[in-house]
This record gives sequence, C-alpha cells and structure tokens, in this order.
Amino acid sequence: MTSRLDRDGEFGLAAPSVVSTRATALNSTEPSADELAIAGWSRLSTCDWPDRIVTTLFLQGCPWRCTYCHNYTILDPRTPGVVPWQDVADLLAKRQGLLDGVVFSGGEPTRQRALVAAARQVRGLGFGVGLHTGGAFPTRLRALLPYIDWVGLDIKAPPDRYDEITRRQGSARPAFESLEMVMEAGISVQVRTTVDPTVLTPGDVTRLTELLRDEYGVEDHVLQTVRSDGTSEEYRNALKKTELMG
Repeated sequence: MTSRLDRDGEFGLAAPSVVSTRATALNSTEPSADELAIAGWSRLSTCDWPDRIVTTLFLQGCPWRCTYCHNYTILDPRTPGVVPWQDVADLLAKRQGLLDGVVFSGGEPTRQRALVAAARQVRGLGFGVGLHTGGAFPTRLRALLPYIDWVGLDIKAPPDRYDEITRRQGSARPAFESLEMVMEAGISVQVRTTVDPTVLTPGDVTRLTELLRDEYGVEDHVLQTVRSDGTSEEYRNALKKTELMG
C-alpha cells in the first residue's frame, strides 16, 4: 500500500465455555497469549470503549516518549508484566454475558506479538475486542485486524509536528499508515487527539482536523484536553509555564 504521506510527498500501515491459555497458535512462530507483558488491569471500565462495559489491559512498553504521556512508568519494554494472562482468562470465563469485551491498551499494545493470540482467544469466547493504539507498528496492526471490533486510534498532530510530540524521528509515517489501514478495513474507529498546548497551536489542530476529514474520511475525531495526572515532572512544569504565558 502506498500511503497518502508518500503520495503527497511529505515523508519519503459458538464460544467455548472454558478459556485455555495454551491454544494452538496459527503457526509455530506466533507467541502464545501467556507471553503478554501486562503492566496493569482495570477489571471493569465504562470509559475505554464508547457505550461498552469492558475489562481493560495495559500492556508494557512503547517505542515513543510522548510529551504528555500519563502512563510513562510502563513504557520500558524490558520491564516484565505483573498480571498473568491466566488471571484474565479466568475472569472472562466467569463474565460471559456480563462484559461486552476486552480493550487492549498501553503503552503501545501492538508492540507485543502475543497480542494476536490473546485477541483470538477473546474473540473465541464471544467477547468483543477493542484496541487503543498510536499506530506505531502498522505491520503488526494488520495481523490484528481480523480479531478487532473497534479501534481508538491516537493521531497526535499534523505530520510536520508529530516528532515534537512523540520525541522520536519518523513517527508520523507509521501512525498515518495505520490510520489509512484501519479506515480501509471498515472497522469502527474513533480517532483521538490529545491537544498538547506546549507543542500544538490552534492552527495546528485545525489543520489536523481538516486533514483527517478531507484526506482520510474520519467522521469521529475527538479532541482531548491534556491532563497532568501521571505525567513526568518535566511535562508538568512545561504545562504550567505554558498556562501562565497563555
């Protein structure tokens, strides 16, 4: 697939009754769900998937270091998980008919190859599968799409401002490839932008909104107010300075 970024020249993608965490992988190289590094778990959530009651898993590790990240303590991919997948599987076996689905969040959940096996198991039990992602790994996202019912996709800025948010070079390309992929797949998607006033101007936000609507056909774009809870001290100080100046 040729992404719009390349074309525009701006930058040169009947349920079983018991859960088994030992399900056979589609191929011998795919990790099992047991290998997921889960950093945290919200057993009951009404805010992670619109109009759904879900259980939400926060997976360890992310390649980006976004300015406003409020989960920065779970970004290091070398840190092991603290929640066994079997505990999640046991809960799902008891909550059929009570929960609508499972949301995989992060960190950046698509970083973990075991996510495919986990999503497949969740689907096999008849639960919906939601995904929170920044689109950092479009190839892995593509492998997940057959098992995903809804995506909350973070698009952080217009392409020319992206690296200022993520603090990693070249981050716009995979993010917009992932957006294009999800839109073409026809999966229900909500695009979210956390407006970081230390980086983005009102003009930047307007440009992004127009780009998403006109070039990608995004109909559900939610602007989120940045919150300082859980962010780094560095960011809290920068935000306070910006607020005082504004």
